[in-house]
Amino acid sequence: MKAVGLTQYLPIEDPAALQDLSIAPPGAPRGRDLLVRVHAVSVNPVDTKQRAPRAQQEDPPRVLGYDAAGVVEAVGPDVTAFAAGDEVYYAGDVTRPGCNAQYQWVDERLVGRKPTTLDFAEAAALPLTTLTAWELLFQRMPLHFEDSRHRGQHLLIIGGAGGVGSIAIQLARHAGFTVIATASREETRAWCLQMGADHVIDHRQPLAAQLQARGIAQVQVALNLADTDHYWETLGELLAPQGHVGLIVEPRGPLRIGDPYKAKCIGIHWEFMFARARFQTGDMIEQHRILSRAASLIDAGELRTTAHTHLGTINAANLREAHRRLEAGNVIGKLVLSGWA
Repeated sequence: MKAVGLTQYLPIEDPAALQDLSIAPPGAPRGRDLLVRVHAVSVNPVDTKQRAPRAQQEDPPRVLGYDAAGVVEAVGPDVTAFAAGDEVYYAGDVTRPGCNAQYQWVDERLVGRKPTTLDFAEAAALPLTTLTAWELLFQRMPLHFEDSRHRGQHLLIIGGAGGVGSIAIQLARHAGFTVIATASREETRAWCLQMGADHVIDHRQPLAAQLQARGIAQVQVALNLADTDHYWETLGELLAPQGHVGLIVEPRGPLRIGDPYKAKCIGIHWEFMFARARFQTGDMIEQHRILSRAASLIDAGELRTTAHTHLGTINAANLREAHRRLEAGNVIGKLVLSGWA
C-alpha cells in the first residue's frame, strides 16, 4: 500500500524528512481494532514534534499522522460499534502507526462515525483538536457543556486561530461563556470571529489593558494553547479567584506555582489527548462518545469544521509542506489532504 513515512528524523527542508513509500498492508484486525481505508488526513503540531530532528533510525519506516477520516474495511472479533462500510473519523493512538497510509488499524473505542454533512477532508480536520478541547473543558476542568451557570462568565483563549482554539471557541460559546480569543493578524482575527468569538484581542500587546477596554476586569477560565511559560504570570493576574487555567503545551522550564495561583486557588489542568490510548485507561470509550456527540452537533449545524486549507493529495511533498507551515507558526485552522494519487 502507499504510505508516507520516515527512516531518519531530519529538518523538514530535507526531502528525506518524509518520503513516499510502498509498504505491506496491515493484516486482519484483531480484538477491538478496525481496519480503516484512509480517505483524508489532517496535520497537527504533534506530527512535527514526532518528526523533529534527532539521532535515531527507523527500520521499518515510521508512519505518522493522527487525524483521519475513512471507511471501515474489516473489523476485529471483539468489535461491537462498527461494521464494514461505516464512514468514520478519529485521531488514533500515538504509540501505533499513524494514518499517513492507505490502510490503518485503530481501536474502535477511539473512533466516531463521520458527520454525514461533511466530506472526508472536512471531517479529518476535527478529531484530535475536538477531543483535546472537549476533554480539557468538560473532563479535566469542572465545566459543563450545557449549563446555565456559565452564562455571564468569561473564557480567554490564547491562540484562538489555531486548530484547538478554533474548536474551543465553538465549544465554549455553546457552553454559555463569553469568549475572548487572541489573534494578531487581520486574517486570524477574522477567523476567530467566524468561529464565534465574542471579542478578539492581540496577544502581542498587553492583555489586561485590552480586556479592561472591553469592560472585562477578570476571566473565570483561560486556555493557554500557545506558550505556557510566556503567559504564565499574566494569566495568574487575569484569572478570577477560584478560576481555572487549561494547558496543552509543555513548559520550557519550571513554573512558579505560588501566588497568585495559590492565593486565588486557581485550578491548573493539563490535557494530552493521547493519554487514554497510551495508558489503555479503562475509560478509552470516552473518545468514541465525544466524537459521536460532536458529529451529531455538526450535523445539527451547531458546530462547524475547522478545515481552512486543502493542500492536495496525500503524498510526501504535500505533507512536508504541511509540516513546514506548522513549524512556521502561521497556520489558521486546520490543514487537510485527501485522496491518493
